Amino acid sequence: MKKIVFASAILTLLCSAVSFAVPSTGLTPIEILGRHLYKDKNLSYNGTQSCQVCHHPFAGFADRRNALNPEVSVVSLGADGVSKGGRNAPTAAYAGFSPSLDLVGDQWVGGMFWDGRADGSVLDDPLAEQALGPPLNPLEMAMASKDAVIAVIQASTYANLFLTVFGPGAFDDVEVAYNNFGRAIAAYERSYEVTSFTSKYDKAKSRFTAAENRGMALFELNCADCHSSAAAFGAPAPLFTNYQYANIGAPANPLVPLPEPDPGLGATVSDSNQDGKFKVPTLRNIAASPPYAHNGYFASLRDMVAFINDSSAYIPELDRNIVGDVGNLGLSDSDVDDLVAFLQTLTDGY
Repeated sequence: MKKIVFASAILTLLCSAVSFAVPSTGLTPIEILGRHLYKDKNLSYNGTQSCQVCHHPFAGFADRRNALNPEVSVVSLGADGVSKGGRNAPTAAYAGFSPSLDLVGDQWVGGMFWDGRADGSVLDDPLAEQALGPPLNPLEMAMASKDAVIAVIQASTYANLFLTVFGPGAFDDVEVAYNNFGRAIAAYERSYEVTSFTSKYDKAKSRFTAAENRGMALFELNCADCHSSAAAFGAPAPLFTNYQYANIGAPANPLVPLPEPDPGLGATVSDSNQDGKFKVPTLRNIAASPPYAHNGYFASLRDMVAFINDSSAYIPELDRNIVGDVGNLGLSDSDVDDLVAFLQTLTDGY
């Protein structure tokens, strides 16, 4: 019964985001091109997987399959229907504000993926660099080469739009064309169809319930240092992240068997002092995108918030470099409920 109720609640949240999928007008040509690319399953080796499959509007631009069954499905399946990655697919929404990876003081900030490895050093745009990865990843879309990807685009119904956006010689150099493929997808992910700022928090804060208001106050006191509620990074409203990295002490997920603990940022920057740290996610659309943590260990948002409040019952996947103020907040069960109520106001499509 618990699982049925939980699944019903998830379906309600996903259906609330249905407005995302409605075709919109007013996109720029490069954003329209990016939308075509984002949704094109032919960009996988067997024509079964697009970017949208793992970053779907009905799941807050995370993986809809995981969101529908987060207790057993925690990472994305590859186009072959068998291969699995080692990390939970994060949302593609609001990612475009993240800067290039850089050491600011003693904190790494920016980059893309959970470990920051799309660092902005190639295209000066981490989001565009991230888009270049999945088509060639053998565990994801598994295309044979960049040439194969560009050949699909050349044969597509939107090939002329690619030429319009990037010029009549846009297909002449495969390397340049492939980089432009990434830039177009990034443009779409930055568009108002994906990054919309249309949550209850944005549109109707005056209509917050008592629980939502209590949760917002608790959030400011306990969570806003990492999930900043101040507009930053050029965004018109809060992104609820500082784009930094932290090891929150999340446990290893038995559904994601790894030969050794995931080093996260530490591997990217070749620094063991950063081992176990993962990018602080935006909390926008967080209620629509279970499961949670880098490895999808927590099936529900309440489970995730309860862990942030009290992690004493868990064994960390990697027991070093753990941030000190997570897991020992001292909040009551009703406080946790109020925090969840507030986080639910961050779902777009209000």
